[in-house]
Amino acid sequence: MMVDPTLAEMGKNLNEAMKILEDGRKASEPDADRRQFSRSSIPGPLQGDGQDVASILQLVQNLMHDDEEEDKPSHRMQNVGEQGHMALLGHSLAAYISVLDRERLRKLITRIASDTTLWLCRLFRYESGSAYYHEDDREGLLKVCRLVLNTRYEDYSTEGYTVLNSRQPVIYQSATCRPGLGQHLCSQLGLPLSSLCTVPCNTMFGSQHQMDIALLDKLIREDVETGKLPLLLIANAGTPGAGHTDKLGRLKELCEQYGMWLHIEGVNLATLALWEVSSPVTAATRSDSMTLTLGPWLGLPAVPAVTLYRHEDPALSLAAGLTSSQPVEKLRALPLWLSLQYLGHDGIVEKIRHAVELSQQLLEKLKTLASIKTSGVVSLSRIPPISGGSLRDLLGSLILSIVEDELNSPVVVFRFSQETSAESSGGSVEGYFAGEREVLDSLNRWLCERLAQLVPSSGVDIVELEDEGTCVRFTPLMTAAALGTQRCDVDLLVERLIELIPVLNCTLRLRLDFREEVYRHSALSYIEDLNWPGLGAVRYEPRIEELNDSKRKLEVEKINSELLVKLQELDADLIFSTGLEFGPEKDCIFIGMATEDLDVAELVDTIAALGRDIEENGRLLENMTEVVRKGIQEAELQLQKDNQDKLMEEGVLRQIPLVGSVLNWFSPFQSTVKGRTFNLAAGSLDSTEPTYSMKAQTGGLASPETPTSSAKRLPGQRLFRRDGAGGSDSHSETSSVGQAEDLSRERFPQPTTPTPPSPVPDEAVSVVPESPETPQRPPTQENGEVGTQEGEEEEREPVGQEAPVEETGR
Repeated sequence: MMVDPTLAEMGKNLNEAMKILEDGRKASEPDADRRQFSRSSIPGPLQGDGQDVASILQLVQNLMHDDEEEDKPSHRMQNVGEQGHMALLGHSLAAYISVLDRERLRKLITRIASDTTLWLCRLFRYESGSAYYHEDDREGLLKVCRLVLNTRYEDYSTEGYTVLNSRQPVIYQSATCRPGLGQHLCSQLGLPLSSLCTVPCNTMFGSQHQMDIALLDKLIREDVETGKLPLLLIANAGTPGAGHTDKLGRLKELCEQYGMWLHIEGVNLATLALWEVSSPVTAATRSDSMTLTLGPWLGLPAVPAVTLYRHEDPALSLAAGLTSSQPVEKLRALPLWLSLQYLGHDGIVEKIRHAVELSQQLLEKLKTLASIKTSGVVSLSRIPPISGGSLRDLLGSLILSIVEDELNSPVVVFRFSQETSAESSGGSVEGYFAGEREVLDSLNRWLCERLAQLVPSSGVDIVELEDEGTCVRFTPLMTAAALGTQRCDVDLLVERLIELIPVLNCTLRLRLDFREEVYRHSALSYIEDLNWPGLGAVRYEPRIEELNDSKRKLEVEKINSELLVKLQELDADLIFSTGLEFGPEKDCIFIGMATEDLDVAELVDTIAALGRDIEENGRLLENMTEVVRKGIQEAELQLQKDNQDKLMEEGVLRQIPLVGSVLNWFSPFQSTVKGRTFNLAAGSLDSTEPTYSMKAQTGGLASPETPTSSAKRLPGQRLFRRDGAGGSDSHSETSSVGQAEDLSRERFPQPTTPTPPSPVPDEAVSVVPESPETPQRPPTQENGEVGTQEGEEEEREPVGQEAPVEETGR
C-alpha cells in the first residue's frame, strides 16, 4: 500500500510535537536554562536564519508553562488521548489538503462532508438532515434564523429589513436559555429587542426549569392578533443550569400549529445516541434543527460544533450561509471526520453511556443523604388544594412520578439544604434566621470549591439557579471525557461530601451562638456578612474616645491586624482570615468553618482578651517615652544628690584612686546611701531598701498561660474544644476552610497581669549612686527594669557581711 510521504511525516511530527508540549520540560535541559531561553526568546526580533521545529515547539511549551509558580498547584489539563491526536491531526491535514488541485480538492471535501453528515444523522436519529459545522456554538442558530427569515419573507434577499415592517418577526426563547443568546441573535440579525420574547417557566406543575407551554400559547396568540409573525422557538434538551428538558413533543405541535421553526439545543441531545432514550429527548428528532457540541461530549479538542437541520431549498440555505461554495469552508468537518472513524460507533456510544451512568450513580447516592437536596423534585406544597385529600395525594404522586421520569437527565444538581436537615431533626424551618438564603448560598459555594479541590477529576462546578440559589453541578457529559472521570471518582466525591456535611451543619448552627457571644462583649462588634462561609466576622473596637474618626480608624486597623496575626498563631483547627478578597467589610477578623466540639464562648473570650492585651500594650508603649524621660531626669537629680552625700560620708581621701583602694582595704567603709528603683508603671522613684530587707529580687516574670482553659486541656487537645465532645485532631480533618493544608502553628501565650509580692513594685529599676570618679552610665532596660549601680561596690563587698544579690540594668 502506497503511503504519502508528506502525510507520514506530518503524523510523525505531530507525535513529536505532542510529546514536547505534554512534558513539563526536557529531561536533558536544566530548568534555569529553560526560563532563560523563554525570557530571551519572547521579546527578541525574528532571527535571520530562522529556527528549527524543535526550538519553536520548545518556545511554545515555555509560553504555556513559564508563568506557573512552584508553590501554586498546576491546573488540570484535558487528557488528550489518541482520539484527541486525531482531531489535532485533522487541522494539519486541512491545511495540507487545501493546496491540492481544485478537482481533487472538490472530490475529497465532498466525500468528507457527506460521510460526516451521514454518520451524525444516523448516530443521533436525525433522518434526512443536513449539517453545518461552525466554531462558535451560537453561529449555527444564527444561520438558521437567517434561513427562516428568507423562507417566511420572500423578498428578504432583495428588500432587506424593510420587508419586516409589514409583520414584525418574533423569536421565542425559554427563561432558562443561555444568558445573552437572544440578545446576540437580535444584534447579529439587525432586529430590535422587541422581536425577542422570553417565555417564563412553570410555576405550578412540572419542573421549574421547563417552559410554560400554556403561557407560550397565550403569548403567540397575542402576537398574532397584533399583526406580528411568530418566527422561531428555541427549546432546551438540557437547560444550561439544571439540565432539564422541555416538553419537546408538545412544543413541536404548537410550532406546527402556528408555522414556527423549532430549534433545540442542550447537553441531553447526546443521549439520542443510546439505545434507551427517554421520551422527552426522543421528540427532539422531530425538530427543524438542533445543535450538537461533540467536542466536550467525546473529549475531542478543537472540533467544531454541528447544527443539523432540514430544508428542501438549497438556494435559501446558501443565502443563509448554511452551505458554502468555497471548498475550503467544507474542510471544517475534517477533524470530526477523523475522530469519528477512530472512535467508531461503539466507542462513541460507550463514552456517552459512561457519562450517563456516572450521573445515575451519583444521583442514587445523593438520595440517601438527609441534608442534600437534588434539583427537579416537585413539592406537594405547589399543588393547589383539591376537595378530598386522597385525590390530591393521588394527583401529587402522579405528577411526581411523571416529572421524575422526564427529568432523568445526565446533569445532577444538588445543594446543602438546611431545610432538609431541620425537618429531619424536628426543628422549624421558616424564620430560622434572617438572610438564611444568602448564608446557604455561601456555604454551598464553599462546598463546591472544596469538592473541586478534593476530587478534581469529578469536574463539579457552581451554578446559580433562580429558585434554588447556589448549587453544585455534576455534568459528566461535558467533563468526564476530558478529565477521565471514573466510577471510583464518584464514590470518592460522595465520601468527601459525607465528611463535609457535618461541618456545614455545625457551622450553620453555631453562627447564631457566635453572634450572641460577641454581643456579650462590649469591646467586640459583630459584622454581618451573609456571603462569608464560616462562623462569622468580628471587629475589636478600642476604648478610645478622644481620637477623631481618621485616627480611630487607623487605630482599629492596627489593633485588628495584630489580633489576626496572634489568632493565626494559635494551635487551633479554625482558620482566621481577612475575609473575601473583594468583600465590603474591612479591618475585621473572619472565622472559618467549625466542628461539633467547638467551644464558641472560649473562642470569643480569647479574641476579646487578646484584643484587650494588644490595646493595653499599645497604650503602654505610647506613654513609655514620656514616662521614661521624666524618670531619667529625676533619677539623674537623685544620683547627683546621693553622690554628694556619699562624698561627704567617705571623705576626700577615699576618692583618690590609689590611696582610696589602700584605705578601703585596711578600713572598709559601709555606705549608708541606698539605691533607687524606677517603677515604669507608676513613673516614680522608690528606695531599694524594702527589696533588700525581704531578700526579694525584681527579675523577669515567667510568661503566664493564656486566658483560655489550656490548663484543663488534655495532652494533644487543641484550643477552643469542649471537654468530652468526642472529637480528636484526626476527626476534624475537614473542619475548616483549607483543611487540606495543615500548617504547623505555635500556641500563642497571652500575658496576664500577675499579683506581685508586696511590697515589691510591679516593675522596678534599681538605681545606686556612683562614685565621682566613675563615669555615669545611662540607664538601660531589661525585663521592664532600668538601673545604675556603683561599679566598685558591686565587685567587692565588706568582709563578714552577706552580699545582697541585686539584678541591675547592666
